[in-house]
Amino acid sequence: MEQQRSGLNQLGWSTWFEQRAQCRALDHVARVVAVDRDQLLLMDQHGTFRARLAGSFLYQHQLSHELPCVGDWVCVERHSSDDFGLIHSLIERRTWLRRKSAGDVIEHQMIAANMDYVIIVQSCHYDFNLKRLERYLVMVKEGGAESYILLTKTDLVEATIQNSYLSTIHSAGITVPVISLSNITQEGIDDVRRLLQPGKTYCFVGSSGVGKSTLINQLIGKEFLETKSVSGSGEGRHTTVRRELLVLDGGALVIDNPGMREFGILGADDGIDESFLDITRLAANCRFRDCTHINEPRCAVTEAVKSGEISQAHYENYIKLRQESTFFEMSYAEKRKKDHDFGKYIKSAKKDLKDN
Repeated sequence: MEQQRSGLNQLGWSTWFEQRAQCRALDHVARVVAVDRDQLLLMDQHGTFRARLAGSFLYQHQLSHELPCVGDWVCVERHSSDDFGLIHSLIERRTWLRRKSAGDVIEHQMIAANMDYVIIVQSCHYDFNLKRLERYLVMVKEGGAESYILLTKTDLVEATIQNSYLSTIHSAGITVPVISLSNITQEGIDDVRRLLQPGKTYCFVGSSGVGKSTLINQLIGKEFLETKSVSGSGEGRHTTVRRELLVLDGGALVIDNPGMREFGILGADDGIDESFLDITRLAANCRFRDCTHINEPRCAVTEAVKSGEISQAHYENYIKLRQESTFFEMSYAEKRKKDHDFGKYIKSAKKDLKDN
């Protein structure tokens, strides 16, 4: 079976997935390219085809983040005479990118899975936002992938502004590699091309109109992703309408995403600690092990803020993200408990009806 799947290596398959695949004898492995409501577009070494989730899978996995998303590997049954394949299982994710669902819903929303790198795109023209950037970095770290920062539309700002953004990133203790790019002058395009390795998966995320789809079109060499004209201010008005996995001529795989301005943090304590390593290391010197770094005496973190070692803005965003993550995690746990208790009540009621 492993030999039969060797042709999938160019799509990101590896020994890691092989060791965790538990497919039935009649199933074969494919990767999710796109999700369109109840249909999924899959890809294997022979091409693309459509599939649906088996009823037994849906019965056992009712939470949205348990369902296949773009980048996932699945075990699918497909006969030559069938128009659709039937997905029976989801292979364990090696990495993932998720956020709290938009609005008041306390659930995880999967963005993509099994990417090697997440490229966080921000435009130098009106879009640069350090707090949003740190949010992305936290969730990428939480999901286990590596990050790159891509600053686009450098042709629309003075060099001093671009340098100030780079300084802001450095001052926040962010050590992630940064690439500057202009889709107009082509500055930085070659740097991005050198970054993309065959068989590796790269997920592009950022707000609408920052130039993600335009860049991917340039990497593909044709207008594959639909774009629209930019506004008079120079900001893009186009937006990707769905997440999609694409294979470039050089062999790299890229995932384009719709713009996301809201990126809620849910259950990401480890990602926060790793993304704010300067604060995490200082916290080891606090007087209390459970220090909240807000008003406790002899807190190494607040003392570093007072001395200027850590910027006030960087500290405030750290505290905000920790409080947000804790709040939503408690709300999520409470919701899961209510769902569990309700499920037990339904089973008990059914049993009583049957006995009577």
